[in-house]
Amino acid sequence: MASTGSDSRHGARLLDGDPHDERLRAEVAPPGWTNPTPSGRYNLVVVGAGTAGLVSAAIAAGLGGKVALVERALMGGDCLNVGCVPSKGLLRAARAVADARDARRFGVTGAGDAAVDFAAVMQRMRAVRADIGPHDGARRFTELGVDVYLGHGRFTGRDSLAVGDTTLRFARAVIATGGRAAAPPIPGLDSVAYLTNENLFTLTALPPRLAVVGAGPIGVEMAQAFARFGSAVTLIEAGPRVLGREDEDAAALVAAALRRDGVALELGAKLRRVAADGADKLLNLADGDHADAATRELRVDAVLVAVGRKPNLNDLGLEAAGVGSDPRVGVTVDDFLATSNPRIYAAGDVCSAYKFTHSADFLARIVVQNALFALGPFGRRRASTLTIPWCTYSDPELAHVGLSEQTAAERGVALDTYTAPLSGNDRARLDGDEAGFVKLHAARGSDRLLGATVVARHAGELISELTLALRAGVRLGTLADTIHPYPTQADAIRAAAGQFTKARLTPRAARLLKAWLAWRR
Repeated sequence: MASTGSDSRHGARLLDGDPHDERLRAEVAPPGWTNPTPSGRYNLVVVGAGTAGLVSAAIAAGLGGKVALVERALMGGDCLNVGCVPSKGLLRAARAVADARDARRFGVTGAGDAAVDFAAVMQRMRAVRADIGPHDGARRFTELGVDVYLGHGRFTGRDSLAVGDTTLRFARAVIATGGRAAAPPIPGLDSVAYLTNENLFTLTALPPRLAVVGAGPIGVEMAQAFARFGSAVTLIEAGPRVLGREDEDAAALVAAALRRDGVALELGAKLRRVAADGADKLLNLADGDHADAATRELRVDAVLVAVGRKPNLNDLGLEAAGVGSDPRVGVTVDDFLATSNPRIYAAGDVCSAYKFTHSADFLARIVVQNALFALGPFGRRRASTLTIPWCTYSDPELAHVGLSEQTAAERGVALDTYTAPLSGNDRARLDGDEAGFVKLHAARGSDRLLGATVVARHAGELISELTLALRAGVRLGTLADTIHPYPTQADAIRAAAGQFTKARLTPRAARLLKAWLAWRR
């Protein structure tokens, strides 16, 4: 089903001989690239050219710093090569399939039998990815004034890093090596050729039967997409529900959408072992962890493992640099993103619990300020000051920022919650997108916004207004008074906030108003 390719960023692969992937490779890992010769000490050496590394290097060089950027495989990191970019390319194609098959309910006939050319879907994804590639490529960063070194970087001291036979000296360094797909300790898993996000996008033929292990964001997104393409998909989750970190009501809507698209949900299921039977993979499932739990066998053509990520710490020479780390959590940093070596900082997935591209971007901005300018006019900035939203790009999407009901309860924070179902929003009804809501959480007895969850087809767009409101301290009363164009699904934000105003109209206040108006007649 796939050509494995020869590139590897901890397993990340491109297709050998594919014209689009060869075009991408020419940008992010140019064959025959000649590393520069260092001249003197660098203000900043950045290890890893994913989002955090690229942003750190570009900003530092743009501010006049002498900067080196080291990448051992593919510049652009997971986001460009095996993460955000290719996955969203597939999701867009899957949405087109769903829209075509759903067209009859809008009075459009003849589109319901749309066929999927999976090879063409993958080809378009690779073409768009290659178009985006130059933005993260070696030549562009050289033009920005960054010394780009392609090769494995390893610290050799508290202020030095080796790339092959070349030693780079630095005043400051940033570890931005990111993370990679984690594999659970399931007996037999290593004996079969399983998929992760690092090789999923090399597929050239659609697996007729696909098992997805893990119902987090990656698992949910890919399970829905491949089901829409025509795979018989089984989503296996050890927990009781999909998207366990999210609002329970929101996750339930996503689960309903998955079932609607034909995904079989195996929730609370323990994957006990995996075995090969010819070209098939046999998965033994049990109902929970009990030794006497009922078991059953699932036969599939491919297995996608999407159970989380682990930090890239291997062979970085962290001990020589005096940098502390934890194999599960990553590089140990304080709130200023400094490591135990005051010369070295870290940013992105290698040190953060928020493993998102946009989080890595803004953590990198903090790193540059703290590492290079902390003694200047800017002062130091804390990572905890960031307001970080996130989104699962299922259909409907599920986006969140700030506190949820679950996290508030864990922290002992009392909330008032205001919900506007999309079934009451005119644009959502016209679009046929009634399955969703906007939910706002405020401090008990107050209109001070503490968090929000949105389930909608474009929740990732809607959450930005609420992220700004949360960061700027905008109150529910202001949101309720904010005019939105009609008709838009974003107006559900105003509707949810307006419930706070309505809640203030107590029965006593209503009686007084009625009496006042009667007197005025």
